Amino acid sequence: MDPFIHKLRRHLLAWFHRSRSGAVFFVRRISYKDVRRATDGFHRVLYSNSEVSAYAAKFGDGGGACLVREVKGFDEGNDDFYRHVQFLGRLRHRHLLSLRGFSVGRNHKRLLIFDNIENGSLKDHLNDPLKTPLDWRTRLQIANGVVAALEYLFLFSDPPVCHVSITSSNIMLDENFTAKLSDFGLLTSGGNSVMVPYSEDLKQKSCKIIFQLGVLILELVTGQSSEMEGSDLIEWIQESRFYNSIDKMIDPDLGNNYDCTELKSLLAVAKLCIKSWDKPSFTIPQLFRHLQKKIDISNY
Repeated sequence: MDPFIHKLRRHLLAWFHRSRSGAVFFVRRISYKDVRRATDGFHRVLYSNSEVSAYAAKFGDGGGACLVREVKGFDEGNDDFYRHVQFLGRLRHRHLLSLRGFSVGRNHKRLLIFDNIENGSLKDHLNDPLKTPLDWRTRLQIANGVVAALEYLFLFSDPPVCHVSITSSNIMLDENFTAKLSDFGLLTSGGNSVMVPYSEDLKQKSCKIIFQLGVLILELVTGQSSEMEGSDLIEWIQESRFYNSIDKMIDPDLGNNYDCTELKSLLAVAKLCIKSWDKPSFTIPQLFRHLQKKIDISNY
């Protein structure tokens, strides 16, 4: 690269990252009024907890179904929130919801708008009898897609994403039933929007995320909700002879349309994930490689 261009690029990047003027580049700001209208006054709740609330939205621009996520934990100033928006706007992965825009509303209500949730949440399709049942191939693809997204967030994002939550409620499905993570970002410390260093508690975060992945796999196999039968599912997979009761636990919607070898491989991964609550025996990239080796989606 030409020395002048290299120097100019370095200065432009430094200027871009230290900007604290409140402007957010390359990400569209959407009026709070439009967001409120698109979510029916924030009544179309997808999921909610102490840290985040998410709503289904339909804007009048001819686009598809969107997800609006309210983020909490930032102080009254907007600088850290704008940096968070810029960071999310740079993320690009097939299994992450793409940031469409953002909004700041009443009482410093901060909203992120994501694209492409045409088929709603994974939880809907596992628990709602009126929804289209997911076939075995789709469930395998969802498991692989979630792990691929985790690998990207932890290895290829700069800075690495510090917060990821994996539940069937916050995994969205696009028009092709491709899994999309919706709850991820930069952590705040003590609710004051100070960014936590990635290496500070990486091991603890990995344990939690890998455990959540194990629970998700159990949901994909059994069709049962972790919110209702989570402890029962975990107790079952920890039994020494759990293979003997697979027929009783597998989702009836699958019938006999699944591969027994793949099923056992997937449950073996879930068992390892559940055991990782205290001490993980593998990393997320190792888990991804193991899934790719054991379950070859290209065969379908």
